[in-house]
Amino acid sequence: MSILDKVDYIQRFDSNGALDIALKIPSQLDAKLEFNLDFNKEDIENVVVCGMGGSALAASICQNWWQDSLDVPFEVIRGHNLPAYVGSHSLIICSSYSGNTEETISCFNQAIKVNAKLVVVTSGGELGKLASENKQTLIKMESGYQPRMAMFSGVRILADIFAGLNIVKGAAAEIESAKNLLLTSVSDWHKEITTDKNLAKQIAEELMGKAIWVYASDQFSSASYKWKISFNENAKTIASYNVIPELNHNELIGWTSHPVEKPFAVVELRSHLDSDKINKRFDEMNNLLSGRMPAAIEIDLKGQNIIEQLLWASALGEFVSIYLGILHGVNPMEVDIIEKFKQRL
Repeated sequence: MSILDKVDYIQRFDSNGALDIALKIPSQLDAKLEFNLDFNKEDIENVVVCGMGGSALAASICQNWWQDSLDVPFEVIRGHNLPAYVGSHSLIICSSYSGNTEETISCFNQAIKVNAKLVVVTSGGELGKLASENKQTLIKMESGYQPRMAMFSGVRILADIFAGLNIVKGAAAEIESAKNLLLTSVSDWHKEITTDKNLAKQIAEELMGKAIWVYASDQFSSASYKWKISFNENAKTIASYNVIPELNHNELIGWTSHPVEKPFAVVELRSHLDSDKINKRFDEMNNLLSGRMPAAIEIDLKGQNIIEQLLWASALGEFVSIYLGILHGVNPMEVDIIEKFKQRL
């Protein structure tokens, strides 16, 4: 019997209910919020989403989702400064779950100076206050989550913004389809589902005590990044991510030498939506590095389209990382050192 099948052991470390919050992921996709925009698509030449960590994840998911359909430039900024091209015909979406992210507040203030179109997405904090004081569109998120765990709500909000401006079409139907897929899936990863029938627990056990590399194709880069963030914050373990084809031009050779005994694990997010060229690159890399790179844990992404697979992968990563944190004997919800770091700044 796996230790992850002992509910009392899970409760010992998951005292803040991270697994219970993860079970609510599908309901986040229902979070249709009311807001009004006083501009339209014709007023917008480019879109920039500003955010850090978990608050930027939703935008990265949407970039992958709409990469072949957007007719306006769309950039995600993880830092203090807006691009020089931003002006009065730019739509700036400042996303900070806490509302107190200094980098995002800096971008907000710069957007005000250049008279950009502004939308603020937050649960409150200083950014919410600034939006109200400056009479900017404010979309209030439900509080009580860790930013990384509110990502799915962020995807829904961005979909509503882009659809409301007629920049994308059909987003609501695709979100609804993804929600239905997740409703079934998360129940399969419930803590009361035993390890022999629980994919999330099985993967967590294989990853225990190892540094983790997560690989995906470029069209699923945001899902692999979500796994990396979840491993860092939920499991308190070092993790990295990379994408094919880029990693074939550099990181591939990093596996060929030291250390010979590598205390690492590799997860590959594989999709039937990837091209034959991408799938061949995965296969040839695994064959070429056999005995040098740890045998990859290959995960076949579920879903019929890219957003279903992106959200399914992201939800699975949430559960895997929570179970891995429990195996590591840590509380998945706590991020004390990040808060201490912010205080020192």
